[in-house]
Amino acid sequence: MKRAVQRAAFGLLLAVLVVYLLFPFYYAVVTSFTSGSQIFEVHYWPPALDFGNYLRVFGEQPFGRNILNSLLVATVVVGLSLLLGLTAAFALARIRFRGRGPLLLAILATSMFPQVAVLSGLFELIRALGLFNNPLGLMLSYLIFTLPFTVWVLTAFIRDLPVEIEEAALLDGAGPLTLVFRVFLPMLWPAMVATGLLAFIVAWNEFLFALTFTLSNAQRTVPVAIALISGGSEHELPWGNVMAASVTVTVPLIVLVLVFQRRLVAGMTAGAVKG
Repeated sequence: MKRAVQRAAFGLLLAVLVVYLLFPFYYAVVTSFTSGSQIFEVHYWPPALDFGNYLRVFGEQPFGRNILNSLLVATVVVGLSLLLGLTAAFALARIRFRGRGPLLLAILATSMFPQVAVLSGLFELIRALGLFNNPLGLMLSYLIFTLPFTVWVLTAFIRDLPVEIEEAALLDGAGPLTLVFRVFLPMLWPAMVATGLLAFIVAWNEFLFALTFTLSNAQRTVPVAIALISGGSEHELPWGNVMAASVTVTVPLIVLVLVFQRRLVAGMTAGAVKG
């Protein structure tokens, strides 16, 4: 009886948590199919499947181009973060050199500064390199907060790998690059997927740098494009368009999480228990 009550209480708590987390997105979906004055009325189910908001989002501005910009920037940032993070993590985890600990702490410390603290200096750097209003400028700036996290996480994973595997590879004549890409990389796929997915989400949702370092609609990413959707007055704000755009850019993230769910969970829990 006691066990049944505990299971029922846990199930109820889980249901409340799921509703609390998913209801905002669900209501955004409902609002995205609502237009006119019906937006300001409470509906828990779309009155009608009106795709007008989605058509206006893609018709009144280059929102498709904005999605491609975000996809390009986030993909390149993830690729660079994983490549640089993997090689740096190998050096920090397996190669003994003076100052290794302080260097790792310094790498992590760079991600502790708020974005606005480095905004002015980074703006001058981006402008000096001629990367203003250029996706390359966003890629360079996003590495500031994706690369330290990637290096730190992958370093922890590599430290947990058995040293015997590395020693056996060295006896067979493997070099550093062979160790990284042929020995460690196959064992690090769960960690790579987890860190890569988190880096992708951060780069996909980043707003401040994208707002500051882009100028034209054709170069903006989706968070900035959504923020700049506006109307003539407070009551004319196209909330339906905003919700349609928000749902459009959220669905790919949900799909990615569902596709890589198993590897994501394995990567987040790997190394938690040593046997």
